[in-house]
Amino acid sequence: MHEQAGSAETTRITVSGDAEVSAYLEIAEEKVGAAPVSAVATAPPARETVVVLDFGSQYSLLIARRVRELKVYCEIVPHDVSRERIEALNPRGFILSGGPASVYEQGAPIAPAFVFQQGVPVLGICYGMQLLVHQLGGKVAPGERREYGHAVLRGGAEQAPILRNIPPNSQVWMSHGDRIETLPPGFRSLASTDNSPIAIMGNDRGMVGLQFHPEVAHTVYGKELLRNFLYDLCGCTGTWTAGNFIVEGTERIRQQVGAGRVICALSGGVDSAVAAMLIHQAVGDQLTCIFVNNGLLRREEAERTLDTFHRNLMWNIRYVDASDRFLTALNDVTDPETKRKAVGETFIRVFEEEAKKLGRIDFLAQGTLYPDVIESTTGEHKITAKIKTHHNVGGLPTNMQFSLIEPLRFLFKDEARQVGLALGLPEEMVWRQPFPGPGLAIRMIGSVTRERLEMLRSCDWIVMDEIKKANYYREVAQVFAVLPGVRTVGVMGDFRTYGEVAALRAITTDDFMTADWARLPYDLLARISNRIVNEVPGVNRVVYDISSKPPSTVEWE
Repeated sequence: MHEQAGSAETTRITVSGDAEVSAYLEIAEEKVGAAPVSAVATAPPARETVVVLDFGSQYSLLIARRVRELKVYCEIVPHDVSRERIEALNPRGFILSGGPASVYEQGAPIAPAFVFQQGVPVLGICYGMQLLVHQLGGKVAPGERREYGHAVLRGGAEQAPILRNIPPNSQVWMSHGDRIETLPPGFRSLASTDNSPIAIMGNDRGMVGLQFHPEVAHTVYGKELLRNFLYDLCGCTGTWTAGNFIVEGTERIRQQVGAGRVICALSGGVDSAVAAMLIHQAVGDQLTCIFVNNGLLRREEAERTLDTFHRNLMWNIRYVDASDRFLTALNDVTDPETKRKAVGETFIRVFEEEAKKLGRIDFLAQGTLYPDVIESTTGEHKITAKIKTHHNVGGLPTNMQFSLIEPLRFLFKDEARQVGLALGLPEEMVWRQPFPGPGLAIRMIGSVTRERLEMLRSCDWIVMDEIKKANYYREVAQVFAVLPGVRTVGVMGDFRTYGEVAALRAITTDDFMTADWARLPYDLLARISNRIVNEVPGVNRVVYDISSKPPSTVEWE
């Protein structure tokens, strides 16, 4: 789908501010090795879209992840979505998520009637199945026994399309209290469990209900069930690929930008790098990237990031040292939401000032991902609670001078990485572990001071050094140190100490929407702890965070 451009271009890095970054900036006009890839000028296949209607399930994002893994594009929309929004998406099918409500409760959310009038398949999961029954003429009643956890699925007499390649007596995962008492007209029971006589139901119009959750790993053949719905019932063929996204995305950016000029907030992470690469491919020199040192970076981060850009990328890059400005904005700020918003607004003001130096700038580009949007949203997804404000979503000021370009807004992290590799970004950038935009400010509970920043940088440096030495950097999705703002008594050299605690956080995850704590070897943890208490003045205790997400988030603030 791609071909290499014919000649190398030049990385131009200019410095704004008082800080001197590194001697290599003096040779930033040298040629670099490879030019960005260019998508061939062919249109991608028509996008196959499946819509997930969100009824407040904690698994709605996981449903979307599983659908995307099967190379079918999907979007999550609120349960009371407008007909116009649905018609714009032109879906091949609908998935009704689970949710905490009961259909017989007053005010329980329901699906819009037009969903059932579209003539496309519908899959109801748990609460979504009960909605199908309730809204299509059946009856739902409180169950005599609630059913949570593992169950054995037993297929019916006939092999319906939804059950293709699903062996008998397979394991599924239940989480419900209501049961189906009477099926709607035209539906029949396709499978059961010990406590659910109707665990799967379906009709001849492609409408299927699952009482269990196929999206969770505990349902062994859940992915096959979803594949059967998407491919056999909805008629999808799997066109959601990195290559097709690149072709479609570059064309969309060209249309949005036109003859305008774009600045991109470049952080060094994979999200902003992929966004910038895609935009550069679409509009070339109309893009200028700005790397802002906010004083909240890890040790040597600015130097390493700019060096990576210089060696691998072909863009105009401006470096701005705004450390003092950010630290001033964070002075005496302890609330995590206020921290995020202060960082977000300061970023925008810095970009606005840099834009004035460049002349007319029309657009600001960011590497916002789908989880950022979902976790920051309270308006569109009304029955899903806001988890936290991301500095580049809910933390942005309302009076910006730019229009936003967010080409990755509907991608998950692993999808962004696939696009980055397809665009030709080097692996050292694509597989760089995430680092939050607010930086170390949200990895220290309480006030942000220069002294505490240096303390945390030293802890983080040791953590990453030992993790890489042990070849665990690619084994964990994210690993970092935190200052919880707690002081404890210790004894060092026969003297009493009263120092800060350092916490270590390491997680494994595929999508960053759910995560588990990494089972790091005890010897590795011991080395990290020993080095921190011996090498970082002011820290006398190290603890390990063994919390999963949920109930915890990855970052502490």
